[in-house]
Amino acid sequence: MSSSSLPPPSACPTPDLRRLLSTIELPSTSPQASFSNWAKTFHCTPSRTYMPTDSRQLPYIFELARRERTTVRPAGSGHSPSDLACTNGMMVRTDKLDKLLEVNTEKEYVVVEGGISLHVLHQVLAQHGLAMSNLGSISDQTIAGIVTTATHGTGIHFGVIPTMVLALDIMLPNGDVVRCSSTQNSDLFQASRCGLGATGFIVAVTLKVERAFRLRESRRLVDFDEAVRDLDQLVDGAEHPKLWWFPSTGKMRYFAADRTYDPAQPPPVNWFWDTFVGFHLIQLALFLGRYFSWIVPYISMVVLWLGGEQGVVCDDSHRIFNLDCLFAQYTTEWSIPYEHTRACLSELRQWLDEEHQDPNGLRPHFPIEIRFSEADDIWLSPSYGRKSCWIGIVQFKPYNLPVAYRQLFSRFESIVAKYQGRPHWAKAHGFTPDDFRATYPEFDRFVQVLKSVDPEGMFINPYVRRHVLGEQSEEVGGRVFKERP
Repeated sequence: MSSSSLPPPSACPTPDLRRLLSTIELPSTSPQASFSNWAKTFHCTPSRTYMPTDSRQLPYIFELARRERTTVRPAGSGHSPSDLACTNGMMVRTDKLDKLLEVNTEKEYVVVEGGISLHVLHQVLAQHGLAMSNLGSISDQTIAGIVTTATHGTGIHFGVIPTMVLALDIMLPNGDVVRCSSTQNSDLFQASRCGLGATGFIVAVTLKVERAFRLRESRRLVDFDEAVRDLDQLVDGAEHPKLWWFPSTGKMRYFAADRTYDPAQPPPVNWFWDTFVGFHLIQLALFLGRYFSWIVPYISMVVLWLGGEQGVVCDDSHRIFNLDCLFAQYTTEWSIPYEHTRACLSELRQWLDEEHQDPNGLRPHFPIEIRFSEADDIWLSPSYGRKSCWIGIVQFKPYNLPVAYRQLFSRFESIVAKYQGRPHWAKAHGFTPDDFRATYPEFDRFVQVLKSVDPEGMFINPYVRRHVLGEQSEEVGGRVFKERP
């Protein structure tokens, strides 16, 4: 489908629209015609799935969706561990909307299409001696995906990744592309930097970057009580600190990463310990833990031991920021005000100690990850208006098999919510509009912008209808797209 010589979408008869779009429509036999997220916890079968090669093809998709009275949902890598991308309407796969549009090494910014993955972006930036200032744990996601969910890395003086966004080019339901920034269409900019894919289709992102750098990361074990007591020192002691808590051991692993221009010193690779033991045997042990939960704390001890007492690595920044997630997993993560970190962690420790002492108690997997971010002004950012501590827990799915997690997560969420917790938007949670309204001062303003740019709800899916618009029906329930074993 070449869009260079086509009539405007509104002038195309419906049969012609369908014929034109057939060249970018995925057949039902294509694995990408349906959608499952990375963890295989949510699944949907869209009415049609398109894979455009040029953003100028999007208005034709939108026009057909309007005529068929259905919705359009973009889908990137599918790494959100929730049904955020799921839809019964049309889905647009953004795999081929991944071009570098501009690079400015002097002013240190790039302009890229929204579908570019972070893995590809790292390579592109490195070719120009540039790098992203902060990253999360993985780089499989698209840039639009991390922007629209306020994905974060760690560093108390570093904001969530959308704070690096200088401008967005957003296509509205009528096919118009609107440039927005802090000084131009600022309300749309503020709403779309964590817009959940509901404020328009992110066509291009202008991203602030910096000169390429390496990170030197030191790692050491600390006792839980020591970490809580010396929290400020640990958090301020590195540009990018984080803690991995292994509850049944009473220990945390403290990571402290700082910029350096030292030679690379990547971690040594040992197939036996890293792959055979650290992956295959641990996965087998987690599988057995589905039936004999008492072994889970012992697995945690082994994993803690495998990491050693201490160590130092140095490598290109994205290689240190990123890690191997190992296994598919259920996960939930919440942000709390930084000043509540000690009290919240102490209450979580008390709860998990009680579970550990109970022969039939809950057995969380590991580690519980603790990261930090600077306050920001993005309306729906979990760090809006406050320095934040992020606490995330996982339950692994060995061999992609289901494990019990709902009772564990429910209790965890009830504790963090007491400390003004805000859930990560990309991860499954139970918050309603009333909950968000109580903790996000600009929530209603976001909803107002959403309705003004998309009054017919073209970009709305069950996740948004449930959590943002407050609809309550079986068709938008939290488990409507739940993957069943």
